[in-house]
Amino acid sequence: MKSKILSLLAALMLTPPLPARAADNPPAPLDPESPAAKEKRLEWFRHDKFGLFIHWGLYAIPAGYWKGERSPGIGEWVMHRMKIPVAEYAQLAAQFNPVKFDADAWAQLAQDAGMKYVVITSKHHDGFALFRSAASAYNVADATPFKRDVVKELAAACARRGLRFGVYYSQSQDWHERGGAGNNWDFPENAVKDQDGSFDQYLQQKVEPQLRELLTNYGPMCLIWFDTPQLMGTGDRAKRLTDIVRTLQPDCLIDGRLGAVGDYRSTGDNAIPPTASDDAWEVPATLNRTWGYRTDDHDWKSPGELVFKLVDVASKGGNYLLNVGPTAEGVIPQPSQDNLRAVGAWLKMNGEAVYGTGRSPFGEEFGDYAATQKNADGKPLFLARTDWRCTTQPGRLYFTLFRIGREGFVLPAFKNAIKSVTHIDETGRRVPLQVKTGADGTRRLDVPRMAVLDTMGSVVVVEIEGDKVER
Repeated sequence: MKSKILSLLAALMLTPPLPARAADNPPAPLDPESPAAKEKRLEWFRHDKFGLFIHWGLYAIPAGYWKGERSPGIGEWVMHRMKIPVAEYAQLAAQFNPVKFDADAWAQLAQDAGMKYVVITSKHHDGFALFRSAASAYNVADATPFKRDVVKELAAACARRGLRFGVYYSQSQDWHERGGAGNNWDFPENAVKDQDGSFDQYLQQKVEPQLRELLTNYGPMCLIWFDTPQLMGTGDRAKRLTDIVRTLQPDCLIDGRLGAVGDYRSTGDNAIPPTASDDAWEVPATLNRTWGYRTDDHDWKSPGELVFKLVDVASKGGNYLLNVGPTAEGVIPQPSQDNLRAVGAWLKMNGEAVYGTGRSPFGEEFGDYAATQKNADGKPLFLARTDWRCTTQPGRLYFTLFRIGREGFVLPAFKNAIKSVTHIDETGRRVPLQVKTGADGTRRLDVPRMAVLDTMGSVVVVEIEGDKVER
């Protein structure tokens, strides 16, 4: 018996160990700043395409006027444009009581508009926060008779509807604080670059704690929308904020205005690039001319304009973040609601031409640079075309037609064989279309001309052989 036991022990010693289970050797975590990690974070962003921006705060009370005098420019800059002293502007908090605010109604509007994510100004340049903050009492819960946490209510309302939620946060400019950039009428020392260390003190005592609060107390954040990056390029300022985001919510996106490279690029306000790009990018845009509410701005973009801009942005590979500016009572202006819901009705029928699509494989539809004309910067002027745009899915091209001649629509040149062509009519039904090939090889679609003239954009779906266009 003893020899059998010894033999068994010897055999066990010579037997190679079993391979470790996957759980015993988990894959190494991705570097959060690696291209692979960024692309993983960006998956939802590249798919969703369309979001709601909300600019709201104390500036909705003066609504573009101060002591009877009209403030120039956009509504949320009234404190800066009129050089209102901190102590005087802060008195607006005692008047802020938006009893008509309804987070569910705002989230429902976003959903009705076909938007997939919502971003609200948690703190704009005036320094006032729309959330409860232990870092600064200058916030909606502690400084106003309203007493409610707007960010908390809206985050919950979005979650109930399956909408992603994010916040805008002004990290550099804070006109309420000594050290915050932008206010040199109360704080003359702010005119000096770096402000003798007070800017770092402001970051450490207000910005960093509030950023931790936002990323800890309000559930998953899809993105943090930083703004105006002045002074952030010095030292490790931008990295400190990036590290807070990556540590507390690794899946949260960082926009392009922090002062360091973020996950995606933010264009200029209302600035749609002339051509397509494979980069992740987003156009922040207004429904009228202002972001924060002004009583005198009624220059509303029509539903047709909005649909064109949305499809234009998507066809170039970007996202469209479209803004509303609620009143001091908490009401989103009716023209904003009406126009957004009209866009949503169009998307309900034609959303497959926007959500989850890739950019156009063509480019000639965007326009071209003028040979002699120059823009304000002295560069060649881009002459945009607006007849049609194209978005893509594997094996499928979506042509959104905004204008068409009597001869129908001539497809841009590509080598793939066409499997089928359908037109999405006003009911969302697919209507087959004929393709006519000319002697020169051009392919023409018999699109009903009235279908294009009578809509905000008429979608034709072309199914092709192969996943990608061959030219």
